[in-house]
Amino acid sequence: MTTARLVRAGSLPVEIHPTTAEMAAAAARHTADVLRQAVDQRGSARVIMATGNSQLAFVAALPAQDIPWSRITVFHMDEYIGVDDQHPASFRRWIRERIAEPFQPAGVEYIDGMAGDVEAECARYEALLREAPIDLTCMGIGENGHLAFNEPGEADFEDPRWARVVRLTTRSIDQQIGEGHFPDRSTVPATAISLTIPALLAAGTVQVAAPEARKAQAVRSTLTLDPTTDWPSTILRRTPRARLFLDAESAAESKEVIDSLAAAG
Repeated sequence: MTTARLVRAGSLPVEIHPTTAEMAAAAARHTADVLRQAVDQRGSARVIMATGNSQLAFVAALPAQDIPWSRITVFHMDEYIGVDDQHPASFRRWIRERIAEPFQPAGVEYIDGMAGDVEAECARYEALLREAPIDLTCMGIGENGHLAFNEPGEADFEDPRWARVVRLTTRSIDQQIGEGHFPDRSTVPATAISLTIPALLAAGTVQVAAPEARKAQAVRSTLTLDPTTDWPSTILRRTPRARLFLDAESAAESKEVIDSLAAAG
């Protein structure tokens, strides 16, 4: 087994693992450590979980860890407006099938994409999030640099709200099609409810798992561009509580950047 590399990009520690499986196992260990510590300190923990294909390997590695799920409340970070929880692309369904049913956490709070009043649903979910500290956010990076559905040019690093209605960009719509969730653009919902960047980064620890070759450009931009809402994931370099997990494929376009960061110490 090849040893993982660790570099720092601004405030952001970056782990580069040789394989997706090794990256996933490392991220799962990190998740377990954070959640166990929170439970030890307060008796319970609260975690925001991303959905999507890039998180599958990480979630598949969680059963190998000793995590006190019976003390943990789970939130998720977005849901399509107008999609019910039985739809194959529903993020509620993703969380239910991959987190709630196998791990039986103490509670799962779902965003209702079918709510009759979406603004009221945003306010309801934000109030739940703000009730107590969030210990951990587990998320990925979109192919266009989005975090949750905070899109380039629309993301707000200082957003006073923690949940809001967003409009998907064409790039994000195409990503959903490419991942197999929808057959074509006409079937992808135009809007979603998303946690905002301040909500995601409010957690005591922010874990970002971004494997796969299709994320290589996004990773390079995250590590090299000045922090800008035109590429939302760049804010991670100013988030000292964050940690980025990569595999060889997602790091492939950033080799010289990573070598430079390593040389700089």
